[in-house]
Amino acid sequence: MSRARVYLDWNASAPLRPEARTAMIAALDLTGNPSSVHGEGRKVRGVIERARAQVAELVGANTAQVVFTSGATEAASVLRHLAPGRGVVVDETAHDCLWAHHSGAGTAGTVLAMGFANSETGVLSPVPEKGGDGWMHGETACDHLLMDVVQAVGRVPFSFAWSGADFAILSAHKIGGPKGVGALILREGLDMEALLLGGGQELGRRSGTENAAGIAGFGAAAAAALEELNAGVWSEVAKLRNILEKALVAAENDIIFVGNTQERLPNTSCFALPGWKGETQVMAMDLAGFAVSAGSACSSGKVKVPRVLRAMGLDAKAAESALRVSIGPTTQEDDILRFAEAWAAQARKHRQRAA
Repeated sequence: MSRARVYLDWNASAPLRPEARTAMIAALDLTGNPSSVHGEGRKVRGVIERARAQVAELVGANTAQVVFTSGATEAASVLRHLAPGRGVVVDETAHDCLWAHHSGAGTAGTVLAMGFANSETGVLSPVPEKGGDGWMHGETACDHLLMDVVQAVGRVPFSFAWSGADFAILSAHKIGGPKGVGALILREGLDMEALLLGGGQELGRRSGTENAAGIAGFGAAAAAALEELNAGVWSEVAKLRNILEKALVAAENDIIFVGNTQERLPNTSCFALPGWKGETQVMAMDLAGFAVSAGSACSSGKVKVPRVLRAMGLDAKAAESALRVSIGPTTQEDDILRFAEAWAAQARKHRQRAA
């Protein structure tokens, strides 16, 4: 009898939480438009506002600062007006930063966008300093700071208030909520030029009838994620990650770990065995019953050398051989050890073929 598959790709999407599923089913059973003033509409509105409060508590913000969207990509639309010649910059510590010209109500100027946690390596970025000229990254000053906290929230402590950021973006499915819903967090006093115009939902920031079921699942996932974080669950996840890395080193001493000397997410391990391409490893592990990744799911279908890993000092051969394992609270030690054993067996076969 074949053994159950093991899911080790939580950074791509976390499994749906039971709490989120229950909240979504309950919301689907409600009749009414949340913008309607009758009882049915008010009941749906109550579900949305409860979820807004749950998401706000998770990220350390006020409810009025939370704008629900279709996901983090839409939430990042603050950066849609890129100036010519400006683009993504990755420094040697793998901290993604991007400068963009933006024009919107109360936010005209430039925006420095940064990822709080890198999805491929798990490396955490320090919040840049704000000086008299604005938010600084190296010699560059920007008027506003946007933080992508998609991978970080619920796994490491984060508070929008203490970060000082002007904007933050997050996505429900990274914390065990449904896919297709996210949020933009706005600093009080700032506002956005809406991409979607119409009924004026979300205080005019994002028109369109709200996805009540998705939002309800998002809120339930946020509440559960905060409870886990406060209970120290992710410290236990980090122990499993460390067990994995020790097992891999014991099996293959030529392995290269990426970002393990820096502060990183407790659930992420990025490693490379130069000469064995990452996508080949993904396929081999998939056949062996393990779901892992060769990089960010946002770049799926694009076979290319990860720029983040090159920026961190890996040569092209090592960078294209990187594999990412990302785990979560339901991952078991047996899952980790089975993966390490299966990976080591495939690594030996690779060496034999290459000899």
